Amino acid sequence: MARCGAHVVVTDKSGKLAANTAAAIAEEGFKASSLPLDVTDDGALQAAIEDTIKKHGRLDVLHSHAGIQIEGTLEEVSPEGMDASWALNVRSHFIASRAVVGQMKKQGGGSVIITSSNSGVQFDREMIAYATTKHAVIAMTRQMAADYAKHHVRFNSLCPGFVDTPFNAGFEIQMGGRAALESYISTNIPMGRWASTDEISDAIVFLASDMSSFMTGHALVVDGGESI
Repeated sequence: MARCGAHVVVTDKSGKLAANTAAAIAEEGFKASSLPLDVTDDGALQAAIEDTIKKHGRLDVLHSHAGIQIEGTLEEVSPEGMDASWALNVRSHFIASRAVVGQMKKQGGGSVIITSSNSGVQFDREMIAYATTKHAVIAMTRQMAADYAKHHVRFNSLCPGFVDTPFNAGFEIQMGGRAALESYISTNIPMGRWASTDEISDAIVFLASDMSSFMTGHALVVDGGESI
């Protein structure tokens, strides 16, 4: 998004990681700033969005991306694990969207992108908390899309498949180790490989930009055919 002209405000639970990302963007000659943010803290999340709007005068794109992956079946996932999944995978996106939609209405429109997963359009084995919350966030995104289309505020879900990042720890545990996960990638994904981060970021830019100006309420699946 920075390469396309946006000023990107990078947030992360780790302020250091957020700052490193903003610095990498700046080193390429583009615009970015950063701040630490735990999106399960309602007050901090709302304040971060309000401060961004105050500083820049508008907010054209919100990409609400944070998530948690807790592996296990109904008997294995504790109520606390389900609550944590709901708080981060659904509720934080609700709070972020609620904080930004008024400004987007006021300025005449905007694009909200909420990261779900291809687990939101299929059912993983032994992943009740993850699959349930990822389905829920797609439903919530579609409801918001229906409610705010008349205000030119678009809501779409991003549904990535497997990208080789530390976020896959839950699936790795559930499948029985790295070798088993690699075997799954090569045999169960029709394209036979991981997605690259660039392939996911291209989809994000598409949803953020006017290239998708007639799309709202859509779940954009980028998974190499895994969910077919």
